[in-house]
Amino acid sequence: PAGAAAAPLPEEDCMKLNPSFVGIALSSLLAIDLWASKRLGVCAAEGSAWGSARPLMKVIEVSGHGIPWVLGTCYGLCQSDSSAAREVLLNLLFALLLDLVMVTVVKGLVKRPRPTHNKMDMFVTISVDKYSFPSGHATRAALVCRFVLRHLVLAVPLRVLVVLWALIVSISRVMLGRHNMTDVLFGLLLGYALYGVVEHCWLSPATAPALFALW
Repeated sequence: PAGAAAAPLPEEDCMKLNPSFVGIALSSLLAIDLWASKRLGVCAAEGSAWGSARPLMKVIEVSGHGIPWVLGTCYGLCQSDSSAAREVLLNLLFALLLDLVMVTVVKGLVKRPRPTHNKMDMFVTISVDKYSFPSGHATRAALVCRFVLRHLVLAVPLRVLVVLWALIVSISRVMLGRHNMTDVLFGLLLGYALYGVVEHCWLSPATAPALFALW
């Protein structure tokens, strides 16, 4: 009948018409993240606003890549004749491998695509590297930064440079269009936390004699 009251909507339809505050907030944050990341991708291509700075950004990118760090650490282990240095380097290698595993796992679970303005021309893309969250460079930068500051005796200017390097490597990921801002921020937090795991599981001749026997 014309005057009859409208039948109430099913509960599931009400939920669709009235999305939760959390859902709206997350969607808004994601939209802001994508917008800001694209605006900050000033070196994503040669024709970008800061396209001329792209070669420098790519050098910074190499400085935070996992392959040079792992190979350099292995070389240091082979060349070192100090037991204390070998212990530090072995734990650095453990930290780098832990970082690679954790980043691979999280990327495989989240499967967030790279930014659409991304220009992947640095290295050959392998399976996990097609995903964006989190930034492996940012994770590694935070982890290495904490490790170096804790286990190397450095003058204050050098300590400042180490922190600046970690920040610049992280920022370069957004500037080159490789990652979104949240990828980098989570990567920094993950790297910071992973260092705590490394300290908790610190390898020494007493806790891992077999490993030290190899070196």
